[in-house]
Amino acid sequence: MSQLMLPTIPHGATQISGLVSVWREGEQWTYFLGTYPIYSHRADDRRMFRLVSSQLIHTGACCHKDIIEAFGVSKSSVNRALKKLREEGGEAFFKPREGGPRGGSVLTAERLAQAQGLLDQGYSRGELVDELRVKSDTLRKALKAGRLREGKPPETATSKSARDVVDAQAAGALGTACTRTAERVVAAFGAGEGASIRFEPCLDVPNGGVLCALPALLANGLLEGAEQLLGKLKGYYRTVPILLLLAFMGLCRIKTIEQLRGHAPGEFGKLLGLDRVPEVRCLRRKLDELSADKAAEQWAVQLSQHGLQDDPEVAGTLYIDGHVRVYHGGQTKLPKKYVSRERLCLRGTLDYWVNDALGRPFFVVEKAIDPGMLATLENDIVPRLLRDIPNQPTPQELQDNPHRCRVILVFDREGYSPAFFRKMWQHHRIACLTYHKHPDVAWPLEWFSEQQVSMPNGELVTLALAEMGSRVGTGKNALWMREVRKLTDSGHQTSLISTAYELPHLELAARLFSRWCQENFFRYMSQHFAIDRLAEYGTEDFPDTEQVVNPTWRELDKTRQTLVSKLRYRQARFTEMTLHPQAEDDPAKYPKWQQQKVDLRTQIEHFEQQLNTVKATLKQTPKHITWSELQDADKFRRLLPGRKQFIDTVRMIAYRAETAMVGLLTGPAVDAAAARGLLQDLFVTEADMLPEPEKHLLRIRIHGASTPAANRALLRLIEQLNAAEMLYPGTDLRLTYELGAWNG
Repeated sequence: MSQLMLPTIPHGATQISGLVSVWREGEQWTYFLGTYPIYSHRADDRRMFRLVSSQLIHTGACCHKDIIEAFGVSKSSVNRALKKLREEGGEAFFKPREGGPRGGSVLTAERLAQAQGLLDQGYSRGELVDELRVKSDTLRKALKAGRLREGKPPETATSKSARDVVDAQAAGALGTACTRTAERVVAAFGAGEGASIRFEPCLDVPNGGVLCALPALLANGLLEGAEQLLGKLKGYYRTVPILLLLAFMGLCRIKTIEQLRGHAPGEFGKLLGLDRVPEVRCLRRKLDELSADKAAEQWAVQLSQHGLQDDPEVAGTLYIDGHVRVYHGGQTKLPKKYVSRERLCLRGTLDYWVNDALGRPFFVVEKAIDPGMLATLENDIVPRLLRDIPNQPTPQELQDNPHRCRVILVFDREGYSPAFFRKMWQHHRIACLTYHKHPDVAWPLEWFSEQQVSMPNGELVTLALAEMGSRVGTGKNALWMREVRKLTDSGHQTSLISTAYELPHLELAARLFSRWCQENFFRYMSQHFAIDRLAEYGTEDFPDTEQVVNPTWRELDKTRQTLVSKLRYRQARFTEMTLHPQAEDDPAKYPKWQQQKVDLRTQIEHFEQQLNTVKATLKQTPKHITWSELQDADKFRRLLPGRKQFIDTVRMIAYRAETAMVGLLTGPAVDAAAARGLLQDLFVTEADMLPEPEKHLLRIRIHGASTPAANRALLRLIEQLNAAEMLYPGTDLRLTYELGAWNG
């Protein structure tokens, strides 16, 4: 019977991994797998060492890190040896170089260029001697004479400390980090084309990782039609750098313009190819110029068209919901609105957001005077969607298929209205999907069956569902709609209704029950992109023709609702006393019971009379009046919208860009939440910026993350970013990314 011998490391040997160790005796190295010697070579035999180490990695006996730490070699040399083994086999390490041996040859100009290229790639002196077959003394003399230089980064690359000194010295002239004096003087006289985008070799640039988001920002239309619609700025800072700065600020979680003061202006300017970013007052002035004359609104409209046309499939189902921006200032008394996240009525402005099923925003409609969701949908959102949504069915296609719709609108119970559903379907062939506000009695439990539902984000969930047709509404507004109910674990039945007659009921359930994506969007944008913060302090008057709800009508309607509630309670109590008289149980209580019934009857008649009077007055009172007809005590001023709308549009693009990058990072080991965390860390990571104008390249070397798993995920992202081959705006430099010295 044989006994299994467990692997042990020989005494005095250096452990490489859990299985492999190396023993050095004199000038001879011997490798052991457990207690068994497997390789042996002289200590100065570099070719044999490269072969053995690459074979150990290739067979899985150890990994890159083990070889690097055990022998102190560079990671690039280990990777090159492994690549040679895998592509050419073991004999490649011993093939004679083309042209025969060149030991001791003089370094000609051609050989110097070859040697310098290898040094720039990270080759050590020993590896260079082995690769070029030159004497070590020859190489040493060339380095000492300056014909060759060591080190991967160019000698002109500046450190952060050196840049700080230069930026501080410039403060005595035009200002901190204002090192491009000539360009600034020319711009001050109104000449020139503004600051030129020019990059210098820099090491350890703060927030340099945010440059990884540049391809996604451009793909989501950050510069789409910007100069045509926003206009060209005059002076040193032009439109493109300002837009890039705002997008980078959003991704780096610099939530206000004032917070930019906490970042070194020269270092942030390096990300834009400038000497520094604009000072806060200058940046505010530039934003006012860009958002003047409703230019920001026109630009936002074009960007929403770009987003809708870029992904027409998700544009087929749109989610609409309101978000209250609470106002705590004292410049005006905004009307109070119910804030669900606070469970309070607070003063603020209501914005209606239009998103897709993944939470990505298309556009937002601000309503300082809120007419309600239905009016906003009908007057502002639907006309815009009918104009901008691509690939809509033709009138002939709609006629041939009576169940087909143009688009599906998903909203909560606030938009429940059978009359609105009917109008949208008959006039525009737009389907609505929402919760049933007044469902009938519970359906029998045997109607429900558990079914697999695929959510828009790809997640599979099991739901107990049932479906049937339901007639919703009364009178001329009644129509047949599809009703789908979900049975919860507690036995509650959640009902949804829809005029999307063509979709399977599983699709309807998936699209409505994923409404939480928009709530998550509001929370994420509030926490990370500060969409609730003011961008400027100031107010403006509303036009006199603006339609508002008549305060008198609102008070009368509130009184009507109160009277209806009181009347229904007393009618129900009176009916209960009539059907179940207490006098039959206890004749002694009959007089008291009779008096209570008389009192209830008197109260019912009184409330009925009051209700009829209020209804008659309400019918004669106009529901809407113009702003000029409003009493001064009820008037308020509108918060300035221009700069806020412009910044929010850039933030939407930044969020869409980040979401696109999340899709590139997610996988079996990284979910969406973890991917967003990785990106948040990446955007504020330092990076080296190494331009190579002769090759038309801008190399961005990102510093490694804190864990190997994060580095592996970022390497996958970098591969896809490099495949995009994006040019930095305003230059002919192609962006190429690498992750420090970490190579997985």
